[in-house]
Amino acid sequence: MENQLPRNKNEKYIVPFIIVMTLMFLWNMCRNINDVLIPHLKRACRLTDVQSTFIQSAFFGAYFLLALPAGMYIRRKGYKAGMVAGLVIACVGACLFYPAAQTRYYPLFLGALFIMAAGFTFLETAATPYVAKLGAPEGASSRLSLSAAIGSCGAIGAPYVASLLLLHEKDVSTAEINAYPPEQLNQFLTNEASLVKLPYIALAVFFLLVSICILFIKLPSIQENTDEQYKFKNVFRYRHAYLGALAVFAYVGAEVGIVSFFIRYAKSMNLEGLGERKAALFISLFMLLVLAGRLSGSWLLKKAPAPRMLVISAGGACACVGLAILAPGYWSLYLLVLVGLFTSVMYPLIFTLSIKDLGAYTKAASSLLIMGIVGGAIVPPLMGILSDRGDIRLSYLFPVACYVYVIYYAKKGSRIAYKKPQTVNVKDLETA
Repeated sequence: MENQLPRNKNEKYIVPFIIVMTLMFLWNMCRNINDVLIPHLKRACRLTDVQSTFIQSAFFGAYFLLALPAGMYIRRKGYKAGMVAGLVIACVGACLFYPAAQTRYYPLFLGALFIMAAGFTFLETAATPYVAKLGAPEGASSRLSLSAAIGSCGAIGAPYVASLLLLHEKDVSTAEINAYPPEQLNQFLTNEASLVKLPYIALAVFFLLVSICILFIKLPSIQENTDEQYKFKNVFRYRHAYLGALAVFAYVGAEVGIVSFFIRYAKSMNLEGLGERKAALFISLFMLLVLAGRLSGSWLLKKAPAPRMLVISAGGACACVGLAILAPGYWSLYLLVLVGLFTSVMYPLIFTLSIKDLGAYTKAASSLLIMGIVGGAIVPPLMGILSDRGDIRLSYLFPVACYVYVIYYAKKGSRIAYKKPQTVNVKDLETA
């Protein structure tokens, strides 16, 4: 049984908050490296647009497949054990990038990403509800937004740093690569694949060091009501919980789809002087606006009701993507970047609305919400199908549809409605 958190002793929350913020920094950084890894491995492994999006499918698919096992493990062992396990698993996944680069075998890259994401699944399943419960319930959205803002710092720097490590200063066109003689082509592709070795081995070492630190730090535990039997299927009695998981699916799918294809989208415009590295800067700008939105959101969420804020956020994002599809040149790119500001507070809003009044089912619902992150595995390949057919602008209609659903969830789906299980009257059975 976990000990109850001390009351009115906020100083004891400082270390847990720092740890959670560090973890959010880590997984946001790694998640946004993928946006640069897509064009890099597309070139190194000679992939189509659809094939390159399997990077996101492997990464976010792990959330869907392992959210329940992660939730069960955390329920038995506690939040701290979940964080340590997640970091160790992520360390193993990062180490596998070395043999993947050596062999230039794309499925091995996908396997490494899947294992890394499996570790992040444990981290998010543990850390997000943990920070939501460290304090008064009415401040949960604000705390989650502030922690996510720190995580956004990793998301801002990741695309730019990754572009310096993995992308060329001057783009190498497909025509140039196809013109190489076989021996030169093989050497070029081997060198391309080898660029990932150093960054991911460095990440593996960092994951291991952080896990050791957490292992030896005493964290406050949380006492939860466990009188009601834990059954995952019972979460589906709460309409706002399972519709919230679909909202997470839509939100994550839209954001991942937008940034995954941003470099490809920018290059399709054939704007003078706009190469892959410069296009990656737009992703960093997108994440900078996410950070700005989360910093201001931590204050705004204390002033405005969560459903209203979610309507404004999803509506603004929907409008920006829709206008970007129609706008020319750099205007289109700037509109897509502006989506980052509107999407910034969506996750803490959806998460808070979805776990409201769930009591003993909070951890189960958290697992369900983490499963919703599989949207990042499904929406990008759907966009890739249209992109491979030469219509990358129309592929951005998928994010528009996703944001429309989030608006629906904010207005109607988030209303708490409990479906009581059917019961049998014992007296009726006796008289039957």
